[in-house]
Parts: sequence; C-alpha cells; structure tokens
Amino acid sequence: MLKKLKEKKYFSQTLSFLAGALVIITIVVAGCSLGASDSNKGALKNSPNTDKVVQATPPKGPVSDARNTPVVRAAKAVGPAVVGITNKAVARDWFNNQVEVKQGVGSGVIFRSDGYIVTNNHVIAGAKEITVSLADGRSLPGKLVGTDPVTDIAVVKVDAKDLPVAKFGNSDDILVGEPAIAIGNPMGLEFQGSVTAGVISALNRTLDIGEGRVKLLQTDAAINPGNSGGALVNTDGFVIGINSAKLAATGVEGMGFAIPINTVQPIIKQIIEQGHVARPYLGVGVFDKNTAAKNGYLLNIDKGVYVVQVEADGPAAQAGLRRGDIITKVDNKEINTVADLRDAVAKHNISDTVSVVIIRDGQETTVSAKLQEMPAKN
Repeated sequence: MLKKLKEKKYFSQTLSFLAGALVIITIVVAGCSLGASDSNKGALKNSPNTDKVVQATPPKGPVSDARNTPVVRAAKAVGPAVVGITNKAVARDWFNNQVEVKQGVGSGVIFRSDGYIVTNNHVIAGAKEITVSLADGRSLPGKLVGTDPVTDIAVVKVDAKDLPVAKFGNSDDILVGEPAIAIGNPMGLEFQGSVTAGVISALNRTLDIGEGRVKLLQTDAAINPGNSGGALVNTDGFVIGINSAKLAATGVEGMGFAIPINTVQPIIKQIIEQGHVARPYLGVGVFDKNTAAKNGYLLNIDKGVYVVQVEADGPAAQAGLRRGDIITKVDNKEINTVADLRDAVAKHNISDTVSVVIIRDGQETTVSAKLQEMPAKN
C-alpha cells in the first residue's frame, strides 16, 4: 500500500499529526532578514550603521489635520513599542575559536511595560543570544520565555521597566478593506521602525506557518524580511496582528500575512504562565497522498490517511492503532489529509475521548482514543 519510489529511506523521525508531515506551500517567512546587513552592503552603501537607531525629528510646528492622518496617529501610538530582535548563534573559525554569528534580525512588540515582548518563533529559532533594540536607541539582552512552533509565536523578556506598550485590539472585529499599517524592521536594523500602509485584503486565510496550520489575516501592506514579529495595526492604533509571512511567487506582490491578535493572546498567556502551550494529541504519524509523494513514496489508497508510526503509550497506541491502519474519520468527520486529522483533534481538549474509524486488512473498525497533552518533544 505504501511503496518506495526511489532509494531506500528510514523513518527515524517521530511524526505527530501536529508537528510533522505538513503540506508545504510556497510561503516565504517574512521573518529574520538573514544576513541582511552584509548582503546589502553593496546596494546600501549609504545606509545607517546597524548598531545605531536613527530617531525621527519631530515637527517644529503644529501639524495640520491633512497631515495628521490616522496612519500617522497609529504609527505614533504603536511605533515606540516595536523593537528589533537580533538572533545570534555561536560558530567556530578556522582556528577553532568561538565567534558570534548574526543569524538575522526580526521584529517584536512590547505588550507589558516590564519587558515582555511577543515575536515569531522563527525569528528566535536556534538563538544562543538574543539582543533587543528599543526604539529609544537602547540595546538590551533578551531572554527567551517560551515558544509555540505550531502558531509561530514566541515571548522574549528584557530586564527593563516602564517601557512603551502597544495596545491589543480585537481581530474578530476586522473588516475586509479597512486600512492596515505594518510596523517593523524590513531588511534589518538599517530600516528600523519602518511603517507601511495598505488594507486588510482577506480574513481567515489558512496556511501552514511554522509547524502548524494557522488562520491568518491577509494584507497588501508591504511585509518584507525583517518584518516578522512586528505589528499589524488598525487606524485606531490597536495591534490586530503579528506579521508573519508573505506569499512569494513570480509576479505576485502585495500578499502579506499576520497572525490575528485574538489567536496570539491566549498563546502568550500560556507561555508566560507555564512556559509552553498545552495541546491535545493523538500520537500518530500519518501520510496522505501528497505528503507521501513529497517523501518519495506512492500511497495507494482511495480515502483516509495512512498511519506511518504510532507513538508508544500514546492515545492511539492505547486505543489499539498500529502502523498500516488507515484513518478515515474522527468523530464522524471525514479525514483525507494530514491537515484534516490535525484540525479534527485540535478542536478538542486534553482528556477528551474521540471516536476514530480505521480500515485494517480491508475491514472497517471504530475505536475510542482518549487524547493526551502533547509531550514537549513533539
């Protein structure tokens, strides 16, 4: 049923429905501008030094109503709370000496005055050292509080008080076509605090970001490498999303995406309180036809997903599932893709019992599985 197409492979990886075998789409994570400072030196010879923050000069006189637009007011309200986040790793030179390597620069948003900052998980992934550049010119060491790869959210803390704070809005109230302002650091700290404006292009766009499938806000406000983790703001000056990705394809422009702030808030609350996000899981690794093909296999089934691996002592193992079973339904919901299974389980709480319909040796069987909290390793 599952045939190898090319050279022999070994499945050493543990695949859970949430953390593995994701359908890959053409998405560029807008996140860290990897090596932006170095790669653009030729093109940006007159750019400010990355170690300095150039402050805008306030107007000397009163600003007319025509100039003091909603975009200006929103940028003034949220801009001071948007920071730069530099991700540094440690490498070794030819003489085996440790040297710091700047992996990239992203953005973050201060949401508590005592130094708590929300950003994207991919901005700080693999960091040995985190440096936070504040809008007032200070650079402070950052400490990682916790991450959630499934939603691509992370929380960083700096040791400071009385910091400017961005106010969160209600992303469930957003209207398609209303103005949207993106604030962040495209291409690194040379352009820290850049403001771009557009509109909300669409709601509830479902894309694979990080290690999970997330419903996102779509905007045509320019989002570029380095903007990830920055703020998407409405004209009332409230943060309605955390900028995360852009669609990259030949001839495609103006398709940026942000994680809705109503999705972000419970995630950062759990990260601060317990260091991680608790989620239910079934404890299986599965393939659908697309994910099997991407891994070099031919999956010959008409419906359902093929169970590649069952985690020992997990909910599926305790329910009697084993490698080679085909899952066709969860709680009467048809399952034909990895995303179908992931979404069906994600709608439940830890300790819920779900009915799972499987096909084994041509016979259909229904079993019950009690969902557990996903282990940290997954």
